[in-house]
Amino acid sequence: MKQDGEREMMPTGSSLFVSRRRLLQRASWAMAAAAFPFRTIVPVQDQEYNPALAKEPISPVMLKLSDYMSEAGKRELPDEVMEKTKHHILDTFAAMISGSELLAGRAAIRFARFYGGEKISTVIASNLLCGPIEAALTNAELAHSDETDDSHAPSGSHPGSSVVPAAMAVGEKFHISGMHFMRAVTLGYDIGTRITMSLGPASFRNVKRDTHSVVAVFGSAAAAACAASLNAQQMRWVLDYAAQQASGITYLYRDTDHIEKGFVFAGMGARSGATAALLVYSGWNGIDDMLSGRDNFIMAYAPQADPAGFIEKLGERYEVTRTNIKKWTVGSPIQAALDAMENVQKQHRFEPAQVKQVVVKLAGGKGSIVDNADMPDICLQYMIAVMMIDKTASFHAAHDKARMKDPAILRERAKVDLVSDDELGRRGRREAIVEVTLTDGTRLSNHVNAVRGTAENPMPREEVVAKARDLITPILGNAKGAKLIDKVLALENVKDIRELRPLLQLT
Repeated sequence: MKQDGEREMMPTGSSLFVSRRRLLQRASWAMAAAAFPFRTIVPVQDQEYNPALAKEPISPVMLKLSDYMSEAGKRELPDEVMEKTKHHILDTFAAMISGSELLAGRAAIRFARFYGGEKISTVIASNLLCGPIEAALTNAELAHSDETDDSHAPSGSHPGSSVVPAAMAVGEKFHISGMHFMRAVTLGYDIGTRITMSLGPASFRNVKRDTHSVVAVFGSAAAAACAASLNAQQMRWVLDYAAQQASGITYLYRDTDHIEKGFVFAGMGARSGATAALLVYSGWNGIDDMLSGRDNFIMAYAPQADPAGFIEKLGERYEVTRTNIKKWTVGSPIQAALDAMENVQKQHRFEPAQVKQVVVKLAGGKGSIVDNADMPDICLQYMIAVMMIDKTASFHAAHDKARMKDPAILRERAKVDLVSDDELGRRGRREAIVEVTLTDGTRLSNHVNAVRGTAENPMPREEVVAKARDLITPILGNAKGAKLIDKVLALENVKDIRELRPLLQLT
C-alpha cells in the first residue's frame, strides 16, 4: 500500500515497447562483442552510473580546499583585508550603477524585466526584483558594461564584476549579514583567481579559452556557496558543477558593444556560480573531487598543472589585496599610459596645438587589444587624445563613442603612436612610457611602472570614495549615493544585506 503523496510507477505501453527494443539492442551488442572479444563497445545512452567511479578517493588538495571554503563564512578577516574588501564592493557597486546607462547595462536590465522571476534579489539601478540566478547575471553584466570594474593581473580576470553580484544575489535569498557578505566576497576572490594562476596562461592561450570567464565561474560559485553556508562536502560538489560550466572563447573580443564581453567576463560566471551553489543547496550531489581521479578538470584544461596551486597560501595571501581598482574607467593596458600622460602634463604645461607627436610604449603584446579599438574606453589613441584636450579622462569621455569622430579628437589622435617595448614586457607589469615631442623641439617623458590603484600603488579610501561618488551620483543622486557609500564602509554593522536594497535602486 502506498502512502499519501506516493505514486505507483506502472509501465505504460510505450515504455514496454522501449524495454523490448532495448532488449533487442542489447542482444545485438552481445553478438557483436562475441565476434570481437577484445573491443566491447557500450553505447553512451546505455552506460550505467557507476558509484565506484564517483567515489574515488578525495585528494588532500580538495579536502583542504573544501574545508577552507566551508569555514569561510565564520572566519575572521584581518583588518586590512576587510578594508580592501569594502573598497572593492563599493567600486563594483559603482560600476553596476554607472553601467546601467550604457548599452550593455540597458540590455541587462531589459533582460531582467523581460524574464521576471521570483522577487527575491535586487536588480541594481532599477526598481526590479527577480530570482537570485537572474539577479546575479543581470548585476554582473551591469558591472562589466564597460571597463570601470576592478582587475586581477596575475589571474587575467575581473573578479569583482562577477563575485560581488553572485554573493549579493544569493546572500539576499538567505538574509546574510554584511560581515558574512564580505567574507563570501573575499572567498570568491581567493578561489576564482587561484584557478587560472594554477593552470597557467599557456593552457588558455593555446586553445583560445578565456581566463576571465573561468575565474568568474569559480569565484562566483565559491562566494555564492559561502553565502548559502554550505558544508565541506557540498563545497566539493559546488566546485564540480562550476567546473562543468567553465567556458568562454576568446572570439568575444570581436564584440564592439561590450554586451557579449560583459556576459563572458562577468554575467555568465555569476549566473553559473549562483546556479551551482543553489543546485547543491537544494539537494543535488555530484563528483567529490573534480581535481583528481579519472577524467578530471586538470586533465581537461592543463595536464601539466599542479593542483597544489589551488590552495597555495590560502588564508595567508588574500587575492582581494592584489586586485587593482582602476583610477581611469578604461581598459587595463591604457591605465599606465594615462597615468604617464597626466604626469607629463603636470611637469610641463602645454596645449594640444603645441604637440607634434606622442609615443606610447607598452609591453610587447599588451597593446593589441587597445590599439585603435572601436570602443572608446579600450582605444588607447582616443583616450590619449582626450587627455591632451581635457587634461583628464572622465567616465563620460571614455564612453562617448560619437566623440571618436570629432575633428578635434581626430587631429590629436593622429599624433599618437603605439610602440611595443619588449623590455617593459620582461618585468611582467602593466608599465608604460609616454614621450611627448612639442613643436618647438622640447621632449617630455614619463615612465609609470606602478599604475595608480594597483597593489604596488594603491588608491586610499578617499580616492576610492571619490571615484565611486562620481559614478553613483549622476544616477542615484547625491543624498542616496552618500548614504550608500557610508553603508558599504560600515558593512560589519549591517544585520541583513537586504538593507542595501533601497540605496541601490531607483525610486
